[in-house]
Amino acid sequence: MTFDFQKKYDIAVAGAGVAGIAAALAAARRGHKVVLLEKQMLIGGLATSGLIYIYLPLCDGQGTQVTFGISEEMLRAGVEFSPFDFPEKWGGKPGGRNFRAGRYDCDFSPAGMILSLDDLLKKAGVDLWLDTRVCAVQMAEDGKITALEVENCSGRGLVEAGYFVDATGDATIVRRAGGMTETDENRYSLWMMQRAPGEKLFYPFTDSIHVVTFGSSLTVRMVEGDPRDAKVHSEFIRDSWNTAREYYRESYSSGKTDRYNHYPLHLPAMEQLRKIACIKGVETLTTGSEWQRFDSSIGLYADWRRAGKVYETPYGSLIPADVRGVFAAGRCMSATGDAWESYRVIPSAAMTGEAAGIGASLAVELKKDAIELTADQVRAELRKNNFKFHFEEVGLNPAEHKQ
Repeated sequence: MTFDFQKKYDIAVAGAGVAGIAAALAAARRGHKVVLLEKQMLIGGLATSGLIYIYLPLCDGQGTQVTFGISEEMLRAGVEFSPFDFPEKWGGKPGGRNFRAGRYDCDFSPAGMILSLDDLLKKAGVDLWLDTRVCAVQMAEDGKITALEVENCSGRGLVEAGYFVDATGDATIVRRAGGMTETDENRYSLWMMQRAPGEKLFYPFTDSIHVVTFGSSLTVRMVEGDPRDAKVHSEFIRDSWNTAREYYRESYSSGKTDRYNHYPLHLPAMEQLRKIACIKGVETLTTGSEWQRFDSSIGLYADWRRAGKVYETPYGSLIPADVRGVFAAGRCMSATGDAWESYRVIPSAAMTGEAAGIGASLAVELKKDAIELTADQVRAELRKNNFKFHFEEVGLNPAEHKQ
């Protein structure tokens, strides 16, 4: 096949959500030539174009920080162009705007977060390709991925690299390589921005501009079909639009509001499906994995839904069991059941992204595959960015929490 363009990098990362950005930053800061491929014209994934406006906690909800590194760097960078603050306990502005005082988290402006994240990428020298979709992979005879076939306005191109990171949110690289993936149930939950003067809704930017949500993780309405099917995505988005239409029409017809003062401002630019596809990894986080010690842990993460529930993250959860040459990070790492529900969010995505970026860097530097590296080798590099790996390192005792 003849390609319209051909590029070669040390490391190629697919997906410029927070996981992919963290992976690209970690690799580029080690001096590697890194490309970050994104199918949209915006970066940040669900956090920004998906209008999920909250950077969830880096702490356990009981006063102990457990997640560090680039994940913390992103949280703090996100307030530069946002009207919100993280709590005073964690160094934020006294009396600042934060709606979950006590946990180390923060709301943010999606547009502001994009500007902040792009600045980090520019300073690190990451080559960012927007509007570029991964269409296929090329593999060597030993089964290792060697290149990605991509398409953008320049045509069909080939991106070669020494190692790859799949941070697509739906395991695009692994699936294109024939690797095994799993999926799970998704619930309908539309987040959007509106003008609604005087309403007391979530995340007010001003007295009249708010984020409004329809449904939550507690709703019982499930998405029908396999989210790895493109048609399901289209149906999900259009059904979400219908929910918004019905909401405004009912408000107008009942006389509660009118279209001159209450109206939609911005809809998400990507589907708000949280769990599309995850790899089947060498190790897997499952329901009940909280407070479980993993000798191979490469980072700690605390459940965003409830205080006092902390996980160690096994190195093998970033490594596909049946595909070589690629790490997975973020929402497509190997996690199932309640663990996937917990891990599918911003801080854990950034944490696993950084670990994957370090792993890919070491694979290139040492000329080894992910499975040939040890967790100790990856941890030695992550520790330089203040990572903690086991409960006791942050003063937590699993025996006090296990039932």
